[in-house]
Amino acid sequence: MKDLIPNTIAFVKQQLHGAEGGHDWFHIERVYNNALLIAKGEQCDELVVQLGALLHDIADSKFHGGDETVGPATARKFLEGQDVPEKTIIHVVNIIENISFKGGNFEKKFSSPELDIVQDADRLDAIGAVGIARAFNYGGFKNRALYDPAITPNTAMTKEEYKSSSAPTVNHFYEKLLLLKDRMNTQTGR
Repeated sequence: MKDLIPNTIAFVKQQLHGAEGGHDWFHIERVYNNALLIAKGEQCDELVVQLGALLHDIADSKFHGGDETVGPATARKFLEGQDVPEKTIIHVVNIIENISFKGGNFEKKFSSPELDIVQDADRLDAIGAVGIARAFNYGGFKNRALYDPAITPNTAMTKEEYKSSSAPTVNHFYEKLLLLKDRMNTQTGR
């Protein structure tokens, strides 16, 4: 397992080659680096944090017809091929299954310090200048309107409404991005 992290990096780079610019290798790299920084200030299993950060968007459901099983299954298959212990695989898969913002639904089905760290690192990449650029890049990728005053932001969406929303990109700031700073999990992430 000494080559696990380099092998994971190579796998993720290969899987995300040509991906939409806001969810590409460079997003993963920023999340990974932020997760490592946050982990230094928190008690956690650093290997789980590393793997969770590297694999958190390995097959994001929004690029797979909404299928939330592709990412966890892809990660599981890769990790099994690397002879990672089952306990670690389960933890990483749980991070992948629970990391995403789910609209107005705040209830977590799984909780761990490692999920909190990776989720905070992912959220840090969704705010600030990079977050703004990523939002508009994805909106353009999905051919969404930039702004439409007739479509007001909805901060109380169900998970299904959030996933199927085609609202203008500016709404995404009010529905998610501006809310993230108050939803950080770790002291270090805040």
